[in-house]
Amino acid sequence: MTETSPRPLRVLAAMSGGVDSAVAAARAAEAGHDVTGVHLALSANPQSFRTGARGCCTIEDSRDARRAADVIGIPFYVWDLAERFREDVVEDFIAEYEAGRTPNPCLRCNEKIKFAALLDKALALGFDAVCTGHYAKVVTLPDGTRELHRASDMAKDQSYVLGVLDERQLAHALFPLGDTVTTKDEIRAEAERRGLAVAKKPDSHDICFIADGDTQGFLASRLGKAEGDIVDESGNRLGGHDGAYGFTIGQRKGLRIGHPAPDGKPRYVLDISPVNNTVTVGPAEALDVTALTAIKPRWCGRAPEGPGTYTAQLRAHGGETEVTASLEGDELKVAFTEPVRGVAPGQAIVLYDGTRVVGSATIATTTRARGTAPATA
Repeated sequence: MTETSPRPLRVLAAMSGGVDSAVAAARAAEAGHDVTGVHLALSANPQSFRTGARGCCTIEDSRDARRAADVIGIPFYVWDLAERFREDVVEDFIAEYEAGRTPNPCLRCNEKIKFAALLDKALALGFDAVCTGHYAKVVTLPDGTRELHRASDMAKDQSYVLGVLDERQLAHALFPLGDTVTTKDEIRAEAERRGLAVAKKPDSHDICFIADGDTQGFLASRLGKAEGDIVDESGNRLGGHDGAYGFTIGQRKGLRIGHPAPDGKPRYVLDISPVNNTVTVGPAEALDVTALTAIKPRWCGRAPEGPGTYTAQLRAHGGETEVTASLEGDELKVAFTEPVRGVAPGQAIVLYDGTRVVGSATIATTTRARGTAPATA
């Protein structure tokens, strides 16, 4: 659904309580669309989520969203999706870490909640589109098909976490901020001009369902203590841990190894094995990845045909790297032009053709440049 649709639409605006979603809803209403605001209640006990202005799932946020809707002059509702969120996002997050993988809960929320559960409910109620405050663009081609593109301002681009959307979902997505080439200060100034009290509200950070930002503590409270060994590449024990789920590939701090490496250089997490509850550490160069296999591909429009050259993004705030990729059955095979680091099973890889988002897949295995055993999900 392009931002310049030729006819007014019935739009359901997902309002988190932050400044971006409030301005997006206001712009959609100003464009002549029939807009209804909705805040998603994602916790059966919202007091347990982050308080203050850092999260996006608190009681305060619900009230901020309602006040913004009142100022814009649109109807407003709160929808309870707590059970769906718990099953599809929180439990998936815990299970992925328990299996030694590194998930992205924001990407999963967009896939399972905002553009699945929410969109399906919106369409059933007769709405044409779901509007969010994401910075990305939907482009409609002459044949009527849609493409997802990066936002005009690369500094605010959020297309990575939308790389799970398929063509049907793109046909009902509205991103009013995507064409904006402005700073966040200018978005805040626009909110202030519109009389929106969230104009000065800080951006949300971290994981909304982890109240204190302590991911390791959150996982420990759900998975329990599970002592194991920290070893080097040769299998020599260097120390211990209380749960392999508390580590991520590429991690340097918090390893609690009692003695330095022979060369005095820092050591990093190279592999996490939930089977024997072992964390393997080694030098930075052992993190170099030359290729990977990804599963569960999702295409933002037409699927690629045959091998191709693309750029890839491996984390929400990461840069692009050149790759060649091909689809072999249900697996995406990717080779990097130059080795990259910090690649972990469970992460999403998103492919781009210029500014167009080709699609995404979940990293299953990686191939290292040197003799270290490949990381595997």
